[in-house]
Amino acid sequence: MNAQTERFTITGPAGILEVARDLAAGADGVQRGTAIIAHPHPLFAGTMDNKVVQTLARAFVASGWTALRFNFRGVGQSAGSYDEGRGERDDFLAVVEQLAPQGALALAGFSFGSFVMSHALTELWSRRQIDKAVFVGTAASRFTVATLPPEAHERTLVVHGEADDTVPLSAVMDWARPQILPVTVVPGGGHFFHGQLPLLKGLVTRHLLAPAL
Repeated sequence: MNAQTERFTITGPAGILEVARDLAAGADGVQRGTAIIAHPHPLFAGTMDNKVVQTLARAFVASGWTALRFNFRGVGQSAGSYDEGRGERDDFLAVVEQLAPQGALALAGFSFGSFVMSHALTELWSRRQIDKAVFVGTAASRFTVATLPPEAHERTLVVHGEADDTVPLSAVMDWARPQILPVTVVPGGGHFFHGQLPLLKGLVTRHLLAPAL
């Protein structure tokens, strides 16, 4: 993401996992915690260097969070092969357990990464406080995204493009509606938010800096 990005590997469930870490750089000097960010579909060129994923990382870093991105199994230097979200959830949890075992924790994901993150969140919820959650372009039309604990709603931001032709907005609304989970819609926005990444960063940053209810 920048010259200060630290790249390294850890041992994951299927072998090594490639990780990128950007340290918090909040304007107020506050170190808020660690954010884990999941990338889009591995079989469709999704990696931790995706522009939306990098935009999420920049928003977290600017808001005082250390941002951790990682490549799912079979992507980049990460060992293993695509596992339809099951193994990828385990990869996500391994990053949390090894690199953010304590302290404030935020979770984020884009597209397929939001689907994986939703299941990691529900797995962690009973034993770990999740301070913030960010869903972008949630892949609700292609995968079964987990229902969030009601207590997580006030800490969660869901952003979707009105004109997303990869995941229709209607699919995300069908997921969110039974939960009465608010969705922030970007007018005219596509799946990758071309030309609207600064707006996306601003929406995420405002959510991250909002006081807890």
